[in-house]
Amino acid sequence: MAHALTNSDLDLRIAARHRANHTVIAESKLRGDTQIHIINVSAHGFMIDDNPGFERGDRVELRLPVIGRIEALVIWTSDNRAGFQFERVLRLPNFLGLLEIISPKLR
Repeated sequence: MAHALTNSDLDLRIAARHRANHTVIAESKLRGDTQIHIINVSAHGFMIDDNPGFERGDRVELRLPVIGRIEALVIWTSDNRAGFQFERVLRLPNFLGLLEIISPKLR
Protein backbone atom coordinates (compact mmCIF):
# COMPACT_ATOMS: atom_id res chain seq x y z
CA MET A 1 0.00 0.00 0.00
CA ALA A 2 1.33 3.50 -0.86
CA HIS A 3 1.73 6.06 1.91
CA ALA A 4 1.48 9.84 1.60
CA LEU A 5 4.50 12.05 2.30
CA THR A 6 4.47 14.56 5.16
CA ASN A 7 5.79 18.13 4.84
CA SER A 8 9.10 17.15 6.49
CA ASP A 9 9.43 14.25 4.02
CA LEU A 10 8.89 16.65 1.13
CA ASP A 11 11.63 18.96 2.43
CA LEU A 12 14.14 16.09 2.28
CA ARG A 13 13.08 15.20 -1.27
CA ILE A 14 14.44 18.57 -2.44
CA ALA A 15 17.96 17.12 -2.05
CA ALA A 16 19.58 16.19 -5.37
CA ARG A 17 19.24 12.51 -6.14
CA HIS A 18 21.81 10.62 -8.18
CA ARG A 19 21.31 7.45 -10.18
CA ALA A 20 22.74 4.36 -8.56
CA ASN A 21 23.08 0.67 -9.30
CA HIS A 22 24.13 -1.07 -6.12
CA THR A 23 22.96 -4.21 -4.35
CA VAL A 24 23.44 -4.42 -0.60
CA ILE A 25 22.22 -6.47 2.38
CA ALA A 26 19.70 -4.64 4.59
CA GLU A 27 19.56 -5.97 8.14
CA SER A 28 16.15 -5.70 9.78
CA LYS A 29 14.90 -7.00 13.13
CA LEU A 30 11.54 -7.83 11.49
CA ARG A 31 12.79 -9.33 8.21
CA GLY A 32 16.34 -10.49 8.93
CA ASP A 33 18.99 -10.01 6.23
CA THR A 34 17.46 -9.00 2.91
CA GLN A 35 19.16 -8.12 -0.36
CA ILE A 36 18.00 -4.78 -1.82
CA HIS A 37 18.85 -2.86 -5.00
CA ILE A 38 19.54 0.88 -4.61
CA ILE A 39 18.58 2.81 -7.77
CA ASN A 40 19.07 6.40 -6.57
CA VAL A 41 20.77 8.09 -3.65
CA SER A 42 21.14 11.50 -2.03
CA ALA A 43 23.02 12.71 1.04
CA HIS A 44 19.74 12.18 2.93
CA GLY A 45 18.61 8.75 1.73
CA PHE A 46 18.01 6.32 -1.11
CA MET A 47 15.36 4.49 -3.13
CA ILE A 48 15.10 0.79 -3.95
CA ASP A 49 13.20 -0.86 -6.80
CA ASP A 50 12.75 -4.34 -5.35
CA ASN A 51 10.96 -3.79 -2.06
CA PRO A 52 10.75 -7.18 -0.34
CA GLY A 53 7.90 -5.96 1.88
CA PHE A 54 9.32 -3.13 3.94
CA GLU A 55 6.66 -0.75 5.27
CA ARG A 56 6.73 2.89 6.32
CA GLY A 57 8.44 3.14 9.71
CA ASP A 58 10.61 0.02 9.29
CA ARG A 59 14.25 0.52 10.25
CA VAL A 60 17.20 -1.19 8.53
CA GLU A 61 20.96 -1.19 8.91
CA LEU A 62 23.25 -1.55 5.91
CA ARG A 63 26.92 -1.28 5.01
CA LEU A 64 27.71 1.12 2.18
CA PRO A 65 31.08 1.63 0.48
CA VAL A 66 33.01 4.59 1.97
CA ILE A 67 30.18 5.26 4.47
CA GLY A 68 30.33 2.01 6.43
CA ARG A 69 27.42 0.88 8.61
CA ILE A 70 24.44 3.23 8.68
CA GLU A 71 20.80 2.97 9.71
CA ALA A 72 17.91 4.09 7.53
CA LEU A 73 14.17 4.50 8.04
CA VAL A 74 11.51 3.66 5.44
CA ILE A 75 9.77 6.95 4.63
CA TRP A 76 7.46 5.83 1.81
CA THR A 77 6.48 2.79 -0.26
CA SER A 78 4.76 2.50 -3.63
CA ASP A 79 4.28 -0.76 -5.55
CA ASN A 80 7.71 -2.43 -5.48
CA ARG A 81 9.65 0.76 -4.64
CA ALA A 82 10.56 2.20 -1.25
CA GLY A 83 12.29 5.37 -0.08
CA PHE A 84 14.63 5.39 2.91
CA GLN A 85 16.02 8.27 4.99
CA PHE A 86 19.52 7.89 6.46
CA GLU A 87 19.86 8.30 10.22
CA ARG A 88 22.26 11.15 9.51
CA VAL A 89 23.18 13.33 6.54
CA LEU A 90 26.26 12.04 4.71
CA ARG A 91 29.28 14.35 4.69
CA LEU A 92 30.14 15.64 1.21
CA PRO A 93 33.56 13.95 0.80
CA ASN A 94 32.08 10.60 1.87
CA PHE A 95 29.01 11.06 -0.31
CA LEU A 96 31.12 11.85 -3.39
CA GLY A 97 33.25 8.77 -2.71
CA LEU A 98 30.10 6.66 -2.43
CA LEU A 99 28.81 8.01 -5.74
CA GLU A 100 32.03 7.05 -7.51
CA ILE A 101 31.45 3.44 -6.50
CA ILE A 102 27.68 2.94 -6.80
CA SER A 103 26.75 5.21 -9.73
CA PRO A 104 26.20 3.49 -13.06
CA LYS A 105 29.17 3.99 -15.37
CA LEU A 106 28.48 5.87 -18.60
CA ARG A 107 29.85 4.28 -21.73
